[in-house]
Amino acid sequence: MKLRALVLAGAIAAALAAPAAGEKDPYEEYVKNSKDFKPVKQDKDWALKAWPSWTYMPWSYQWTIGYDDASGKWSTDHGYNGAFLDHGQVAVGGVNKLNWIDKFKLRFYVDHIAGKYELHLLGSKFKAHKREVNGTGVRLKPVNAAMAQRLKKLIRRRVKNVMSSPNRAAYALDDEISWGHFVSPCMWQVTDDRSAYEEWLTEIHGAGNVPDRKGWIGYNSVLPKLSGWKIKEVDCGQLMDQWTFNDSHWNNFLGDLAEYSNSIDPATPCGFVGGQSPNAFGGYDYAKLMRKVQFIESYNIGGSQAVIRSFNPRNALPTVTTHFHKRVPDTVWQVWYYLAHGNRGFIGWVQGWFDGRRPKAFHKGIGPHYVEANEEIGPLMTGAEWIHDGVAIYYSQASIQLGWIFDAQAHGTTWVNRNDDHRLGSSHNVRHAWENMLRDEGLQYNFISYADVIQKGIPSEYKVLILPATICLSDVEARRIKAFCRAGGTVIADYMPGLWDQHGRGRAAGGALDDMFGVKHDPNMQARDIFGQRLWVEVDQDKNFSTWRKSYREFLTNGNTCIKHASGFNKAVRHAEVAKVNRYGKGKAVLMNLSPQWYNAYRQGKLADARKREVFTKHVKDAGLERWVKINQADEKTHGYEITYWAKDGRTIVFVCFNPEIAGSATGGGNAVGLKTAAVPITLKFARNVKDARDERLDKRIGAGDRFKFEWKMNEAVVMSFAGKPPK
Repeated sequence: MKLRALVLAGAIAAALAAPAAGEKDPYEEYVKNSKDFKPVKQDKDWALKAWPSWTYMPWSYQWTIGYDDASGKWSTDHGYNGAFLDHGQVAVGGVNKLNWIDKFKLRFYVDHIAGKYELHLLGSKFKAHKREVNGTGVRLKPVNAAMAQRLKKLIRRRVKNVMSSPNRAAYALDDEISWGHFVSPCMWQVTDDRSAYEEWLTEIHGAGNVPDRKGWIGYNSVLPKLSGWKIKEVDCGQLMDQWTFNDSHWNNFLGDLAEYSNSIDPATPCGFVGGQSPNAFGGYDYAKLMRKVQFIESYNIGGSQAVIRSFNPRNALPTVTTHFHKRVPDTVWQVWYYLAHGNRGFIGWVQGWFDGRRPKAFHKGIGPHYVEANEEIGPLMTGAEWIHDGVAIYYSQASIQLGWIFDAQAHGTTWVNRNDDHRLGSSHNVRHAWENMLRDEGLQYNFISYADVIQKGIPSEYKVLILPATICLSDVEARRIKAFCRAGGTVIADYMPGLWDQHGRGRAAGGALDDMFGVKHDPNMQARDIFGQRLWVEVDQDKNFSTWRKSYREFLTNGNTCIKHASGFNKAVRHAEVAKVNRYGKGKAVLMNLSPQWYNAYRQGKLADARKREVFTKHVKDAGLERWVKINQADEKTHGYEITYWAKDGRTIVFVCFNPEIAGSATGGGNAVGLKTAAVPITLKFARNVKDARDERLDKRIGAGDRFKFEWKMNEAVVMSFAGKPPK
């Protein structure tokens, strides 16, 4: 009887989720047709012509060696094969820097072509305006037609200043841009165009379905209700719609500016630098953002580099990250790690590089790696495309938004001071754990966005779809995911998938995917029924606002009252089954009812601790996915290694690199934590023989076979290639 009731409930839920015959889903129509998701020009051949290879561009904050023949020769000898100009200014310190750039054929980008303190707002004045930022008024400098007119005047003048050079590679509108202040909590409206929000609400909800909204609200409007709400009563729709509107209006504005830059200089990509982590604030919905830029430099925080790589069409666009030199071994690691993950270079922060006009000695230790990157391995990677192992990780912006709402509950009225979401936030830490479990298992992945899934479904090249803390799903997303599973795919969710819709409203009939998973989430559940009983999330992030700086273990242990399952991971719904496996059509759906966050702590320990990931990854492997290349007899010494792979011209390029934790902040970073530097002999073992193999760093043919020996210095990379596709 219970089983029949469950099946019937699932059938009813499925019927409710599907639009009636001939009736269109307004949200599906919005994502398919709105300007919000229309990409700017992102042609691969065009972008590669502008930025053909790996390039190091020093941001010359403390460049004290001048711009003459000696400094030019020193730069190219040490692998600094790029440059930058600021505000389109050609003359620097009385010297024509553009002439110097052209003489030494340095690819360069131009920063701040749209000025400063319009797209990047407030700067050091942030504290004086904190009340406005967290209030419900309008952005201090509204994003509107008047701003567009001001910025376009700057863009035209600054782009034309440098167009005589054949070495221009990209334009950056501004640095560390945001519709608020970085990704700090921000509640204001991005524009003073009152009609824009009303028109957008009609577009996303459909004519006749627009909610009756009064005014513009802030987080304080929902905070007092969180502890008492049942799932079916949760309604964060107005707040999340406001943030989503801000993201759309902002990213459309950026796309318009990029296209305007293209109209003046059609040969050169335009974007911005100083990108932040995926977030509820600031415009960092990467599903929208990556469709509106042609160039981006982003800090490696909150998984941003992997998200950007996944949303970079055919790896076409120049995507780079920031380099801060700390120590020689760390800088060398950055060169190889970021090359292995598809970055096309660095923008380097020039601080402490020189004693007057004398370069410091550390350049001799890192210069050969830059030279090798830009002369050997960079050209090898030009045009190469990422190879995944059939795993997709879902990117849900609505889940990031509602996740923030739940995370911030612990702070009470001090939520205005919250920052460091990339290390505190539940969505970020869950996503990070999944990434590392897959990497440590030897399986590579792509993120797949809600927009792509709505527009095109889930491509058949993927065999497994992972839903990391995907607590919000629209009806159309649920339909697409079910279709993927029904056709033979495996869907794995960690906890509470789709219990809320894309607007942050609780579902009255249980989760959007309950029938697929063969479960029934009770819509009357409250915070007391999940995790630690007081909050909707796993960790009290107020008590642990600083403990993450010490270790993941302390972050997850301090004041935690969750139920820890025998697997070593915390249960989500306290009285529900763990690792429920359900056959659905030709496929399989797995609901773990566990959070993977503890893996962030386990992998920092011994190899045996890291193997606790098996409770999650066994379901990935049960779908038929196995690593096809590994370090044979890997041990404690090589724990934390990662292998990435790329396709180009009928060959597969393989990198072996070290995957440590990474330190970064809203103002930059990407340095390794716990870096290993030992030189270890390794044997790469393939699933079967590969042909015409080459050691690319030694420029040496190494024949055919299924095993190849290398000496791997762990803060560098082994780079090899072979003919054909991976031996899966």
